[in-house]
Amino acid sequence: MDYNKSLIKRRRIRIGDISISYLLKEADPADQTVVFVHGFPFNKNMWIPQLEGLPPSIRGIAMDVRGHGNSTMGHGFFSVDVFAKDLLVFLRKMAINRAIVCGISMGGYIALRAYQIRPEAFAGLILCDTNSLADDNTAKQKRFDTIQSVLKNGKRAFSIGFVNNVFAQKALTENPDAIDLIKSSIRRNTESSICATLLALASRTDTTDSLQSITVPTLVVRGAEDRITPREQSDILVSKIPDATYLEMPGCGHLPNLEDTTRFNMELTAFIDHINPA
Repeated sequence: MDYNKSLIKRRRIRIGDISISYLLKEADPADQTVVFVHGFPFNKNMWIPQLEGLPPSIRGIAMDVRGHGNSTMGHGFFSVDVFAKDLLVFLRKMAINRAIVCGISMGGYIALRAYQIRPEAFAGLILCDTNSLADDNTAKQKRFDTIQSVLKNGKRAFSIGFVNNVFAQKALTENPDAIDLIKSSIRRNTESSICATLLALASRTDTTDSLQSITVPTLVVRGAEDRITPREQSDILVSKIPDATYLEMPGCGHLPNLEDTTRFNMELTAFIDHINPA
């Protein structure tokens, strides 16, 4: 994806057993810092339109989760808990005391688990097309079947089916750049990383019981045509998080930040403005 290279810089930082790759849109001084966490099986590039759309006074960072994009796999044993602890170490190493964390799908699982571990690291939450529930047995079996399919048929067949499921019909017919971005993101991952992450998602813990303890402003976003995250799952977040606001984006599927970038960026900026500077 083309982007403004004078505005956004590519960086790396070592944390623990891995090297994390991230995109940085700097602001000096920064009123707020927004850290974007991608979904499965994507990478940091899916947030480039949001980094470019941030106001000058807001610092934006989009990181590659362990084993995705250009971040290394380390020991190779993935879990949402491991991803969440990576995020918290990343914030500490970057000297970010309190961040607004924006996570989509898997990125939302990571954000919720990280908040459970260290709530004081957060100034706000943006939870996009995600939920707090652990996989039930049916969902687990679907992920196990997907692993077998990836091992048998490879990444290309997986990426085609995945793209058709995550986008609304409008994007599939009118937004080829977003389609190409997601296809290329999937194919940049290794089969072992895809399968390890599927196991991590299947084994994630349920964070629903702790939602009521979230004290920071929270924006819950869902594409109205999302076939992966039902409205009922978003409703759980909104009903249980005390300071939660719900935004449904018409004409969008599972990736509204790419499907309607203009509206998403407008709502993102409005939400950031609502939060007191850190």
